[in-house]
Amino acid sequence: MIRPLTAALGLVLTLACLTASAASAQPAVTAQGPAPIPGPPPVNARAFILVDHFSGRVLAQDHADERAEPASLTKLLTAYVVFAALQQGRLKLTDTVIISEHASRTQGSRSFVKVGTQIPVDILVKGMIVQSGNDATIALAERVGGTEAAFAQTMNEYARRLGMTSSHFENSDGLPSASHYTTARDVATLANALIRDFPQYYPLFSVREFKWNRVRQRNRNTLLGKDPSVDGLKTGHTEAAGFCLAASANRSGMRLVSVVMGSPSEKARADASTALLNYGYTFFETIRLKGAHETVLRPRVYKSASQFVAVGVPYDVYATVARGQVASLHTRALLSHEPLIAPLDAGKPIGEYTVADATGEVIERAPLVPLSTVPRGSLWTRAVDSVSLMFH
Repeated sequence: MIRPLTAALGLVLTLACLTASAASAQPAVTAQGPAPIPGPPPVNARAFILVDHFSGRVLAQDHADERAEPASLTKLLTAYVVFAALQQGRLKLTDTVIISEHASRTQGSRSFVKVGTQIPVDILVKGMIVQSGNDATIALAERVGGTEAAFAQTMNEYARRLGMTSSHFENSDGLPSASHYTTARDVATLANALIRDFPQYYPLFSVREFKWNRVRQRNRNTLLGKDPSVDGLKTGHTEAAGFCLAASANRSGMRLVSVVMGSPSEKARADASTALLNYGYTFFETIRLKGAHETVLRPRVYKSASQFVAVGVPYDVYATVARGQVASLHTRALLSHEPLIAPLDAGKPIGEYTVADATGEVIERAPLVPLSTVPRGSLWTRAVDSVSLMFH
């Protein structure tokens, strides 16, 4: 009886040891891995959006597609149209504009220009952007469009081209109108376009004050004096619209654009914008993965004068990810079809460059294009390659 009991006890002890050993072999549960990203901070506004300028990634948003009165954020689109006229040579900063009665007598914020006086375009542009003067804005609209109504038509056409699909503008200055509206997302689209398309004029949005005709005119964007990384863009306010602010900041080459609409006070809109920008810079980072016209591949091209062609992306490719996750990105360059056969046109897509995150989700795409034209080769080259292609 003792021997069977001893054997059974030994078996139990052996199983217990094996179980304990198996348990100790299990991996320990840890908190390692990517740092969790909290939701965006509470913002005292009816609508807001935070976007990375280079990658276009939306980092935070709330009611971003809800229609709202833009107030003086309207002047961002007026500035876009005026900058386009300057760039096209239809207008010069040294041109003078005769101030009409309509411009001089307009309501709201003013740059104090008098009817019949001749004011340089340069001063009117500053009056529109820095002081947010409705009179200076209308004077520019009449100079570029002939009438403010005609100018508004041009504004809507540019808005359509820029992809501002939820906006319509009735005037150049932003005074309330039933058919005058936009969204936080559309304002961000416009702000990004201004920064991208008119770098030579963008510094005007960081001018904190200027003096004209013995009148000192100050910028209402209080972030310009508080945050050295903020260099634009524009404030807006009416009773119905509330306090609005489109702001942009650049910290170590990472540019963010925030739009806050419908805040209850000037301080609230500034605090909301600061909170959004700080959130973006704290938890995200942006990297340029491939430069415009940088060679990505050098594939063989059959029946061509040259055997190979440099293939790249037509514009810079950026990605915005959680901080510390850049190393987990994966890029891939894939041609749409092979073999490539001449002729090939420079800039015409023949493939795709993609960027995927750690989960494998594609977060950025860009076309792959020949960086130079590839003409047909000689008759002999085409004949030899035709034979080669039979065995491809």
